Amino acid sequence: MYISIGKIIGTQGREGEVRVLPLTDFPERFLNMKHVCLFSRNTRRNLFVEAARLYRQFVVMKLKGIDDMEAAVSLKGSLVQVTRDELVPLPSENYYIFEVIGLAVFTEEGLPLGKVSEVLKTGANDVYIIETGEKPILIPALRKVVTEIDLKAGRMTVKLPEGLL
Repeated sequence: MYISIGKIIGTQGREGEVRVLPLTDFPERFLNMKHVCLFSRNTRRNLFVEAARLYRQFVVMKLKGIDDMEAAVSLKGSLVQVTRDELVPLPSENYYIFEVIGLAVFTEEGLPLGKVSEVLKTGANDVYIIETGEKPILIPALRKVVTEIDLKAGRMTVKLPEGLL
């Protein structure tokens, strides 16, 4: 399984550098990468990283074999991916979004609500969108609301705030 951590959105200069939009909370991870896996048009290819630096909200990377603007342009739209074992470890009781999507959601009383279909990043706290088959339920990703996440069982238990339903 591959996880996207960035997307090549363009070039930087004329020497084949690419501009990557980080799709991770850890953009500094790009600075220590020795190779990248690029995914585009249903194809993956591995390239060695010659250099990487942070530039504004982007990461600028020089990849081996990509030596001019034309070669760099051909990578536009590619996703930068890593395998699960290359993920940055998270603190206890923190989860990657891809781990939460698809979890079955139940109330503390055992009432099934649906499945997590999306995670909204709102700034203050994330919000889980629960697809119910009817109207989606929006649940704040707060410890007082989400009482348990069991990835092995594929389940999330919530204590719904009064009036949410």
